[in-house]
Amino acid sequence: MGFFDKMFSGLSKTRKNIEELEEIFRNYDPDDIDFYDELEEMLIMADVGGETTAKILYDYKYILIRRRIMKGRDAKAAFVEYMHDMLGDMDTHLKLCTKPSVILMVGVNGVGKTTTIGKLSARLREDGKKVLLCAGDTFRAAAAEQLNVWAERSGADIVRHEEGGDPASVVYDGICAAKARGVDTIIIDTAGRLHNKANLMNELNKITRVIRRELPEADVETLMVLDATTGQNGLIQAKQFLETAGITGIVLTKLDGTAKGGIVFSIANELKLPVKYVGVGEGIDDLIPFNSKEFVEALFK
Repeated sequence: MGFFDKMFSGLSKTRKNIEELEEIFRNYDPDDIDFYDELEEMLIMADVGGETTAKILYDYKYILIRRRIMKGRDAKAAFVEYMHDMLGDMDTHLKLCTKPSVILMVGVNGVGKTTTIGKLSARLREDGKKVLLCAGDTFRAAAAEQLNVWAERSGADIVRHEEGGDPASVVYDGICAAKARGVDTIIIDTAGRLHNKANLMNELNKITRVIRRELPEADVETLMVLDATTGQNGLIQAKQFLETAGITGIVLTKLDGTAKGGIVFSIANELKLPVKYVGVGEGIDDLIPFNSKEFVEALFK
């Protein structure tokens, strides 16, 4: 199954919130305020978010006026075109040119971070990469055990310490092991919760300093995992991590289980970050690189 088919299937719940789109544009009248109210309601229901919805409506009204669009089918085409332009041509590629390269995974507990690491490891292994998983989440009980299961499933190496150990020390040992074993990519798991937010961010800073010190020339991708089912709450989480973690991209999980797929537009508009991957199922191959054009087509088809 290709990206479009998986995305089309995965967005089925979100599409239910916008299935009135055809009717909205069938009744299109550029001077009718009800048209814009209905469009606004549809976007809010898809969890595009208040701030991003307001921007969409403001820009879209200008497009309709500037182009003097009078027909509903032309208005819809302009709308879909604008929504794609909002996402832009997102660079979904991971920059992993050095050996070793590093992927630092961050995000709160429960978003599917460990599962995402396993699926990402499997993708890299399929590409012929030698991968090492680093169990940097020493705070959550059984986190290292779960990561070990994914290491076995994906054929990756793993470095882990005892529960409650120093995450930065685990990362240091992982980097040393990666150098010795000729590893291509190190994927580092991190805690999603400590005793308070300050402790969490301090630990991430320590880990980042170890990476910079031990691998100063390495390519480093910092990916934040967001649970699509949390919608705008996930956006708030991302803004908090963005202040400290230097995020380079977003992985959006559980997209197939939510009606809140519109969060992608909020991510692009408010965070100015690319969505690198999306999760559209439980299978190990259901983590797929994001494609903005096909996402919009699957959403509004």
